[in-house]
Amino acid sequence: MADSNPVEVLAERPGFDEVVTLVIKHRVRAGFEEPYAAWLRNIVSVAGQRTGHLGVDVIRGKQAGLDSYTCVLRFCSTEAMQHWLDSPERLALVDQATPMLADGDQTEVNPVNEFWFSPQSTSPPPRWKQALLTLLVIFPHTLLVPLVWRPLLQLHPVLSNYLVATFLITLTIVLSVVYVFMPAATRLFAPWLQGKPS
Repeated sequence: MADSNPVEVLAERPGFDEVVTLVIKHRVRAGFEEPYAAWLRNIVSVAGQRTGHLGVDVIRGKQAGLDSYTCVLRFCSTEAMQHWLDSPERLALVDQATPMLADGDQTEVNPVNEFWFSPQSTSPPPRWKQALLTLLVIFPHTLLVPLVWRPLLQLHPVLSNYLVATFLITLTIVLSVVYVFMPAATRLFAPWLQGKPS
């Protein structure tokens, strides 16, 4: 969503596809909270229709007394992300938002796995909460994935080799956690993760 700041693209290839995460940071001027919220719903909907868009998380907070928003958009490739950045739809929507923003539009791109819990610009949850949620997601995988793989691993001697079987089980757990269950869990438990101790 930014035009003024240069964007450095950092990408990694977890598994078969390249995945990049586009991070948008906004502080909303006082009095523009409701128009901005409507604008945000609109641009999230438009972005969601783009080819290669994998999902978005919106983190709301306060910064210097103003509402702040960090939007984390995931794309299947740098090319798909760049098509969105350069699209006429996005450029027109950014122009609409500019009068509502205290600091303009700030954009950065990072590897997707840095955002299990929060983007770099926000305060991360306590480590014990991160560890507990990670355990909650991974533990069922360690029980269920070997059971799912067991019949398939017995079909061929190569598959039943300890290293091969361990690799396939581990790969399944990692891809499932990174792409499906951890993003869903962090959204579901976001109020608890970001909640301040009483």
